[in-house]
Amino acid sequence: MGSSAETAASQAQPAIETINPAIALLDAQGTVVGWSQAARRLLGYSAAEAVGRSAGVLLVAAEDRAMAAQAAQESTLWGRWSDFARVRHRDGHSIDVRLHVSSLSGQDGPDRWVVWATDKAMLPAGQTGTTGVVPFLATLLLPSRLPIGVGIQDTNLRCVWGNDIQGSWDGVPLPQRLGRRLTEAAPGTGAETLEAVMHQVLETGDSAMDVDYPALLPANVRSNRILTASFFRLDDAQERALCVCMCTVSVDVTDSGRARERLAILGEASRRIGTTLDVMQTSQELADLAVPFLADYATVDLAESVPLGEEPLAHLGPQDGRIPVFRRAGLASVHPGTPESLFARGEPVFVPPTSPFTKVLRSGKSHFEPILDTSPGTWLDYHGALAEKIREHVMHSLMVVPIRARGVVLGVAVFVRTEDPRPFQEDDLLLAEELVSWAALALDNARRYIRERSAALALQRLLHPHRPTGGSAADVAWRYLPADSYHGIGGDWFDVIPLSGARVALVVGDVVGHGVNAAAKMGQLRTVMHTLAEMDMPPDEVLARLDEQVIRLTEAEADPSPSGGTTMAATCLYAVYDPVTRYCAMARAGHPPPAVIDPCGQVTFPDLPAGAPLGLELVPFESVTLKLAEGSLLALYTDGLIEARDQDISVGMNRLRAALARPHHTLDDLCSSTVDTLRAKPPSDDVTLLLARTHALNADQVASWQFPSDLAVVSRARTLAARQLNRWGLEDLAESTELIVSELFANAIIHGNSKRTVDLRLIRHRMLTCEVSDASHCHPLLRHPRTSDERGRGLFLVTQLSHRWGTRHIPDGKVIWVDQRLPASA
Repeated sequence: MGSSAETAASQAQPAIETINPAIALLDAQGTVVGWSQAARRLLGYSAAEAVGRSAGVLLVAAEDRAMAAQAAQESTLWGRWSDFARVRHRDGHSIDVRLHVSSLSGQDGPDRWVVWATDKAMLPAGQTGTTGVVPFLATLLLPSRLPIGVGIQDTNLRCVWGNDIQGSWDGVPLPQRLGRRLTEAAPGTGAETLEAVMHQVLETGDSAMDVDYPALLPANVRSNRILTASFFRLDDAQERALCVCMCTVSVDVTDSGRARERLAILGEASRRIGTTLDVMQTSQELADLAVPFLADYATVDLAESVPLGEEPLAHLGPQDGRIPVFRRAGLASVHPGTPESLFARGEPVFVPPTSPFTKVLRSGKSHFEPILDTSPGTWLDYHGALAEKIREHVMHSLMVVPIRARGVVLGVAVFVRTEDPRPFQEDDLLLAEELVSWAALALDNARRYIRERSAALALQRLLHPHRPTGGSAADVAWRYLPADSYHGIGGDWFDVIPLSGARVALVVGDVVGHGVNAAAKMGQLRTVMHTLAEMDMPPDEVLARLDEQVIRLTEAEADPSPSGGTTMAATCLYAVYDPVTRYCAMARAGHPPPAVIDPCGQVTFPDLPAGAPLGLELVPFESVTLKLAEGSLLALYTDGLIEARDQDISVGMNRLRAALARPHHTLDDLCSSTVDTLRAKPPSDDVTLLLARTHALNADQVASWQFPSDLAVVSRARTLAARQLNRWGLEDLAESTELIVSELFANAIIHGNSKRTVDLRLIRHRMLTCEVSDASHCHPLLRHPRTSDERGRGLFLVTQLSHRWGTRHIPDGKVIWVDQRLPASA
């Protein structure tokens, strides 16, 4: 590593010195018993809030908790563990950190664990300065084979817990120091100096970083070993000083320059790796950083499942004799055009089945070959093309590092030296593994993002209308913009539902919240709304039924504890427009009122009773019916379009009025311009806008008759219906329509009120609709008659002849309607 690394090192130091690792002391069960001020700054929890809690709840991902539990068992054997993890801040957001855990032994009672957490985002990146490297922090940030000695002193400075590493560093074995002050275990000026520092840390609470001192050896033993200790105060649940933690590492002056270079490269990694949530880009960033800082040639190959956001395999070794598919995601070289590579970036990669690469994938451990053996009889004999490249470009030193994150292997990174004559050293492997660990965390985040976003977008496609159309009743346009841009979906929903008789239902609703959970609840309500709309009830009745369903869903999901509250809150606006009469009936449940724009551009907000949000059962819902001029515009929206934290809602309503008063714009243009004008930046809530420009059916598209309730009129009704179809040029439907009219009239006359009339109406729109109205409120039931049955075939016949049929309530009875598809010639 040359001048580039040295320059980066000189730029990194001031930021390094500002980093104070968070420290916690845990008991044998993983419960927090001591908490540092730096831990409070990192995670937001005070000592009073953290002490007594399980440390596992601070880990965000279930796999991290499982990994920590497994590591705790393994650490009992070998004393320490280090890995990346994601922890939860008190305000809910997550933080990527490097965790270090070390086990401690005491004189009496169960063992303890000390945990250090260093924020990944706090690594140095591009500041200027010339101060020296920080040994203790370097040990944390560059996890190596160099362990950390730990001693825990109580407020009387007596050692209560520690590890054997501390004694191996400073010459005072753990049994000798447990229960004693350091000046008792190793009398001398060195111990007195350290105790003075510990006193100050306990008094002030300020950490003391990197205090240099010689090994605490007897006077007759000479040693040149220089140690550096850092001291941190830990507090109890009352936020009083509990103990002081002394962390010791050995300083080798000859290694200081290389440590500075490694820290500098890691500083570059924090700035240059993981800048996007794109796995291919992150892989390329890793390769670009490695060349020329670490290697002359580097590749990054990912399992094929990773760019797709799918779950990788736990071990990417041969499966049933086959090698998993890989794709070259990163590629860099000191030579232009990367002539060393057999595969271009983005191409599938062949992994030799008998090679170090396969061994790495199977074991999850790095392959280190400082002097690459290219002599006959090695694995290269089976891979002629690769061997030729190695010899052609004089590849003489090799490192193959698995890309692992949260217990799974995502791929493999390869580092090679060609122009640099020096072979890789152990320190280079440590640095390569650290860079790959850094990239692995970014890759795993990107993979999870791809998977979650794909799931959210699939959910969005499923839950929102695919191609909503208002049929003959209205032209529609819509815009939906989620506040949660990460997942791309929220709790707003809209719908355009065709109803019988050429009518259309318009729906806009809002479930409180953002993200996949709100979207799932929104999907439940949208499904319920579709079912209720199909029942063809008045808007107020539809909302009343929807309110009941919200209550049931809330009760099913609510916390059973006495303090558990509701889990769903939603508002809704439901409107039904009839193009035959031009009447629009609407009702709302705590939702903003619709806007009505007449053909001249005059905008009004109808005086529509507000109702209560769904699920509260506070007040009954009320419908209001308006008669709209042909070409009127209805605007249904959610509160995200008109509300802002710094203004009254009336201001948003007036802005909406001005934005909609453009009658000559196309629906799409008006929809876009309205949302662009009114949407807050940055958005604090989802925004939904649904526009519907109404149409009216011409008089010659509707024909209606009224008959007495007498079976003798059935023939007359059939004749009039057939004659009307001939006028419309629908002779092909005449026969089926006559049969349908006969069956519906017979049903209405036999089961209805003989003192009332029976009405027949034909509507020609995108379907041919036949409606028969009577005074009975009894709905007919479809039967499936047996061959021996003499009755019950009427509605079965209607079903066979029609596209669909149904019934709906009217104030003085019911309507049975039947839709038939128009012939292609019509």
